[in-house]
Amino acid sequence: MSAPIPTRSVKLSQSPCAADSSESAHRVPFRIPERLYGIVGHPLGHTLSPLLHNWGFALHSLPAVYMAWPVPPGRFASFMEAVRTLPVHGASVTIPHKEEALRLCDRVTDRARAVGAVNTLFLEDGVVCGENTDVTGFLAPLRARGVRIDEALVLGAGGAARAVLAGLVELGVRRVRISNRTHDKAMELAGAFGADVVPWDERGSAAAGLVVNTTPCGMQGARMGESPLPEGAFSGRGMAYDLVYNPLTTRFLADARAAGWETQDGLGMFVEQGREQFRIWTGLDLPAEGARRLIAEALGL
Repeated sequence: MSAPIPTRSVKLSQSPCAADSSESAHRVPFRIPERLYGIVGHPLGHTLSPLLHNWGFALHSLPAVYMAWPVPPGRFASFMEAVRTLPVHGASVTIPHKEEALRLCDRVTDRARAVGAVNTLFLEDGVVCGENTDVTGFLAPLRARGVRIDEALVLGAGGAARAVLAGLVELGVRRVRISNRTHDKAMELAGAFGADVVPWDERGSAAAGLVVNTTPCGMQGARMGESPLPEGAFSGRGMAYDLVYNPLTTRFLADARAAGWETQDGLGMFVEQGREQFRIWTGLDLPAEGARRLIAEALGL
């Protein structure tokens, strides 16, 4: 993992024509970014990752900057080549590149290989390595609430779904089912994690104590206001968990709440997986409460 980032600051002199000629007025502390980080995915209009990590760099007085890099499908391999040639020291990987990142990294951790997806790039011994912090992020809110789960339904079959399935295996959930628009992809993922498949058209009638949305449905942007479940799908009692965090209350969660279900938004997972990324990159910790408050305020909560 990465060593703590060294800090360096310089003094920039003001113009000699400045009205105040005092020494303090002529010298302004300025920190030059020495390491470049960012998030790669498509689309990225919703992301609050730059806010979180740049806040962390400022908190620890680190000369680093975190940017958003929108990379459409089919261009991720070119991005990885840029990582190897530019001064990029780490990156967050999101939809739709998590599985491709696993194949293109020079090395991957055992956890990332078990999940089958990478959401974090970091440099070690001069090579690009891949990790997955989504499992830690997904499990944190469930463990904090002491939730007991017998049956779970996972909506979607992308990289985030892989992390959720790995987390459910770790929790010892007795029965896990997957539903995805592309049936073959659901079958492939189910085989990798010992889960069952529910046809997409039947997802609304698949009973489960925990239903997890790993799709982009409801995310701010073109799909905001959508739900991965048909109207009236929530019956009985259970928990709905949406990995989307912007907006915080999605149509999926609003429908669940109206039906009397418990709900878990994506803020906790987002913060916890981000805190783990920051530790990997810098060797330092981000305060959990401060990070949650920062993102909540940005969401207008």
